[in-house]
Amino acid sequence: MNFRNAIMKRDLYLMLPVSGLLLFGCSEGKPAAGGGRPGEGMAAVPVTVAVVGSRDLPVEVKTFGNVEPVATIGIKAQVSGELISVSFEEGQEVKKGDLLFTIQPRLFNTQLAQAQANLERDRALAQAAELTLRRQEELDRRGSGVREELEKARAQAAATAATVKADEALVLIAETQVNYTTIESPIDGKTGSIRLQPGNLIRNTDDEPLTTVVQLDPIQVAFALPEQHLEAVREGMKPGATPLVAMARDARDGRVLGEGSLTFIANTVDRATGTIGLKATFANAERALWPGAFVDVSLTLSTDRNVLTVPAAAVTMSQQGPRVWVVREDGTAESRQVSVLRNAGEWSVLREGVKAGETVITGGQSRVMPGAKVVPAGGADGAGDAAKGGKA
Repeated sequence: MNFRNAIMKRDLYLMLPVSGLLLFGCSEGKPAAGGGRPGEGMAAVPVTVAVVGSRDLPVEVKTFGNVEPVATIGIKAQVSGELISVSFEEGQEVKKGDLLFTIQPRLFNTQLAQAQANLERDRALAQAAELTLRRQEELDRRGSGVREELEKARAQAAATAATVKADEALVLIAETQVNYTTIESPIDGKTGSIRLQPGNLIRNTDDEPLTTVVQLDPIQVAFALPEQHLEAVREGMKPGATPLVAMARDARDGRVLGEGSLTFIANTVDRATGTIGLKATFANAERALWPGAFVDVSLTLSTDRNVLTVPAAAVTMSQQGPRVWVVREDGTAESRQVSVLRNAGEWSVLREGVKAGETVITGGQSRVMPGAKVVPAGGADGAGDAAKGGKA
């Protein structure tokens, strides 16, 4: 028995330190926080903010369009002959009146000289016939003339006068043909590829042009809008109305390529698609718009005045719908449901949910809880973007 009692005492001594540790741990622990608002006691969350404001915002419709030149001219020869020179490079920009091609003019110069010589000869004959007619008329007044000779002189004078007019027409034709031996650009634009090189025989019956000249400035963008916008477009196209503004952007990166005005509306609605065809004209001095390219187009139909706006980044989605986080006066966050009328670029137009002058969170919402303390990123100046939400 003494041996057994000794063993039990040893086990009891070994257990006492462990029990003491457990008791000590329980006495030092703190109970979990209870009560209070959600987020209370947490560190302030850094966010970016803006101020709710009212501003004038354009009503825009967006679509895609195709860039089209205002004019594309196929350069063709109007006389046949040998091409002796090409005065431009492929792809060169030319001005109206710049020399493009020269056709051998020797034959046409000879024809012109012949026509001019015939004209001079027939003018001399016409003068002689006029003098003969005057003499016969004088004899007739004196009573010594022969009636038949007078009639003959009149006929001869009329015939030679008609011959002179015919010769003058032939001279004009020959001069025109000589002028056609030099081909000039009819517009300002950019040339295409050259089909024939010097030494080739050109025929004025060829259907294929020698080259093309495409006008680049100004330039047009063709696009279509749903029929529902027809009335607004027609209002903007009325005489005296402020032209509707169109913006063309790069379809890949959204870069603005040009700002123009609506200049054309189709005379019918496309029954197959329910759309109306439109064209806007753009200044294109920088050649940002290129014929044949596809671009994104936005057309401003009107402007909403003094509407309630917040940056679009302030609006997030919840299970109940669109919401914004409002920063209260005590620096805590409050979630509010809002009614979004539409988006316009970087702005969202709201019907209700917030008031002008309130501060909303535009960045960092994923870390915010209702009632949580928030601090504008960068300290007190973090609301620097707030001015963007003010009245325009």
